[in-house]
Amino acid sequence: MGYRVAVVGATGNVGQEMLNILEELKFPVSELHAIASRKSQGVEVAFGDRTVKCQNMETFDFSTVDVVLMSAGGDVSREWSEKIGKAGPIVIDNSSAFRMDPDVPLIVPEVNPDAVRDARKKNIIANPNCSTAQLVVALKPLHDAAKITRCVVSTYQSVSGAGKEGMDELWTQTKAIYGLGDATPKVFPKQIAFNLIPMIGSFRDDGYTDEEAKMWVETHKILDPEIKLTVTCVRVPVFVGHSESVNLEFDRPISPDEAREILREAPGVLVVDKAEADGYVTPVDAAGDFAVFVSRIRKDPTVENGLNLWVVSDNLRKGAALNAVQIAQLLDETGMIKPSGGYRTLTV
Repeated sequence: MGYRVAVVGATGNVGQEMLNILEELKFPVSELHAIASRKSQGVEVAFGDRTVKCQNMETFDFSTVDVVLMSAGGDVSREWSEKIGKAGPIVIDNSSAFRMDPDVPLIVPEVNPDAVRDARKKNIIANPNCSTAQLVVALKPLHDAAKITRCVVSTYQSVSGAGKEGMDELWTQTKAIYGLGDATPKVFPKQIAFNLIPMIGSFRDDGYTDEEAKMWVETHKILDPEIKLTVTCVRVPVFVGHSESVNLEFDRPISPDEAREILREAPGVLVVDKAEADGYVTPVDAAGDFAVFVSRIRKDPTVENGLNLWVVSDNLRKGAALNAVQIAQLLDETGMIKPSGGYRTLTV
């Protein structure tokens, strides 16, 4: 026995990763429904060793499923998630639409699994921003050992964070520059090939972008509202994998060796940290992996009780699809959802 699962946005980058990870983690699926917009109705997507035809979101009966993995963007989620939740299933939403709703838990299972108890308030659980997810996985075990008082983060975010169109633009511009073609930006505000763009999202009145604001408000909701957090988000010409330079201040001294030992025991974290030419992780190394990798752990001598970290993860996986499926596992393990036949299958 298993769960009746619908993946909304099944033709997108994250939707396809959700399908892959449901299979990789052997989540107990009795029925799988690929849901998309009307224009994608009938398009086939892969699920394990078989293909599934996409169904039209506007005509699909969501009362016939147990869990909905939603990755169709904020506008679609705002229109549909509450309707779907009222029909019965729990919606695990990958957009920013409900992250700061006080009645919607914002969950990273390695960090705040107890928040799942509030899932039935609206039958919606929010997935955090991809950069927030990997950050809090790395911060949580350190914060438990020595309270983090201040955090300064600079992100280096891949173009896949902007969807397939972002990946296509990097590929097209790279070819155009080598072939003396047209590299005019269409998705990003400036050329992304062989360049960096220190702006993701839209500017706010305070000079920060909404992407930067997401990181601090979500970290406060998930981990601790008392952490002083400032962020600069940068788009880089990398296809998959977000990286973060993280500067931390603690309320007590914590050595790099102690931090390494803490992180080595932490769920979801892999420490790769040697003072060698290849003793750290890059986005290319992390692509396709489930872990949040931490490297370059070192003391910051310019502040009291300071450490620097380098944090890398596959943003399509831990930053989005993997976290959503792990939330589904958490719902199963805590009994918040029951398989269709009433028999609960525990997943690992």
